[in-house]
Amino acid sequence: MYTLYYMPGAASLAVHWLLIELDVPHRLVKLDGQAREQKSPEYLRLNPNGLVPTLVVDGEPVYESAALLLLLAERHAEKGFVPAEGTRARALYLQWMVHFANTLMPPFRSWFYPDEAAGPEHAETVKAFARGRIEATWDRLDAHLRDHGPWVAGAAGPTAVDFLGTMLARWSRNMPRPATEWPAIAALVQRMKARPSFRELYAREGLTEWA
Repeated sequence: MYTLYYMPGAASLAVHWLLIELDVPHRLVKLDGQAREQKSPEYLRLNPNGLVPTLVVDGEPVYESAALLLLLAERHAEKGFVPAEGTRARALYLQWMVHFANTLMPPFRSWFYPDEAAGPEHAETVKAFARGRIEATWDRLDAHLRDHGPWVAGAAGPTAVDFLGTMLARWSRNMPRPATEWPAIAALVQRMKARPSFRELYAREGLTEWA
């Protein structure tokens, strides 16, 4: 039994979605972001970063979205969401998982919280820089999907990295140029959103936008 600490629509979304897709026993603990429950002493003992997600695995907390997706896919490899070791698909899977975590998620934080880095007087400059980095990643991903897709790790089928990529595309939905304006990304998103697990995820988290 896994226990996932989450907030609706946050970085926990892809992990929650994969748990549903894997059809493994899990319990959900919803944190109230408005009440800053993720900064409570109790939660900080699980995740000292004060962020979601945290997944309790065999009684021990583990955090970081990309790491949790890699872990879950590996622990339930029979479900087919991790490519075989030594394959080109495995190399692409690992490359894009780390690329999303290192190159795309940080500028999203700058976009949503532009005051953090340099104060409110520089917020627009921070947002402009973040938007440029985000859109550059969409350029690269769209070209990759055209040449090597239709899934992020190749043609065989979706893997855990597609859940992370779709979550991040969702984060861009209200940006001046959302990810779905790139044709190959839009096609990937539509395939992922057509999965019954996506509808279950939205029902559980009480989400309605971008459905």
